[in-house]
Amino acid sequence: MKNNGIASDNRPEPGAAQPCDEPGVGESELSESANPVGLLERVLARDNLQRALKRVRQNKGAPGIDGMTVEELPVYLKQHWLEIRAQLVAGVYRPKPVLRVEIPKADGKTRPLGIPTAVDRFIQQAIAQVVSAQWEPHFHRHSYGFRPERSAHQAVREIQKQVRDSYRWVVDMDLEAFFDRVNHDRLMNRLQRHVPDRALLRLINTYLKAGVRIDTLTVPTTQGVPQGGPLSPVPANVVLDELDWELERRGHRFARYADDCNIVVKSRRAGERLMLSLTHWIDKTLRLTVNERKSAVDRPWNRKFLGFTLSRGDARLKVSEPSLAKLKNRIRDLTRRTRGRRLIDIIAELRTALLGWKAYFGIAEVLSPLREIDKWIRRRLRCYQWKQWGSAGYRELRKRGVTVREAWNTSKSAHGPWRLSKTPALNLALPAKTFSNMRLPSLCVTR
Repeated sequence: MKNNGIASDNRPEPGAAQPCDEPGVGESELSESANPVGLLERVLARDNLQRALKRVRQNKGAPGIDGMTVEELPVYLKQHWLEIRAQLVAGVYRPKPVLRVEIPKADGKTRPLGIPTAVDRFIQQAIAQVVSAQWEPHFHRHSYGFRPERSAHQAVREIQKQVRDSYRWVVDMDLEAFFDRVNHDRLMNRLQRHVPDRALLRLINTYLKAGVRIDTLTVPTTQGVPQGGPLSPVPANVVLDELDWELERRGHRFARYADDCNIVVKSRRAGERLMLSLTHWIDKTLRLTVNERKSAVDRPWNRKFLGFTLSRGDARLKVSEPSLAKLKNRIRDLTRRTRGRRLIDIIAELRTALLGWKAYFGIAEVLSPLREIDKWIRRRLRCYQWKQWGSAGYRELRKRGVTVREAWNTSKSAHGPWRLSKTPALNLALPAKTFSNMRLPSLCVTR
């Protein structure tokens, strides 16, 4: 890798700066006494740092409290990594507080997000890679979040499989403000089971307690794991791994993705008993709280899991109503009639958004809601184009084969663009084929 602050295998010319093992560090500058041992050494190893920098640059993200962008990170590391590494080895490195921002949720509320500085994001990523590798062989097979070769799709499929196997009730558990309430002492005690390196554990602890910058005020963090950094998913899995094995010990079938967990049972009564006992266990053992307002014992088709639900009869995968509503809000934003851009440009933006959405939700098996959204999108585009045509609407309709009578009645109608977008004239002038030729994706086409 060249010009990114991480050295390649090529040796420098005599007298040149030595970027050998890590960003800005030469082999000769690592004395035996300064050389880290154990897992911290793996964190600071050249190949691990190279992977970490590559991942951070791929993920991009907003700057932290120091304003440094990810694009500026490689140059900064070339100049300062020797000093940073020495501090990490000596155990005196102090991360900067994360920047608190609020991101909107589907229900109109907001979720706090903590943005580390670019440097801390890089170090966190390097730590996360090593800690994850240590814990990975010990995680439960039904834990699917933030693990190699595992995905949300697998978690959803697991629940679908169990529902089809006569487990027709689900215990849908929501942990209240999970990432904000993780107990640091319990987390560190559990982490050390498979991370037997005090230096690395101390470094992780400094990140947990680095604080949060809210406006101009820095607030200390005595509990919780700020969402937004590369390190936060690892402690989440370590904490909830205990829940996984408790469910295993009790003989339950479940799937968990981060703090989203569905447990399937065969009757409402069994589900209610489990909800009661598990709520008590989570409170006493994990020192966390089950959100009673969002948790429930119900039929799977009445609940959503990772954006999906199941059909009532044959348990086919279906996009949940909140996920569809969120998609429609995004489409409304892109197809606002006041944007003043060409239709082809609007469709190009829609294409990017729809293909991204479809990459995740494309495994849905119930397609009728997606067909309706396809129709609705085309109607939004007809509405947009009619507004763009303005006074030229009559001529544009005639050019596209609409009869004189239909073109005249439509262009002189007192109805607004949305009402007219459903008329035969607009459907004839702008048929579905027109939009497909402009590369508008269809959500209901699976291939």
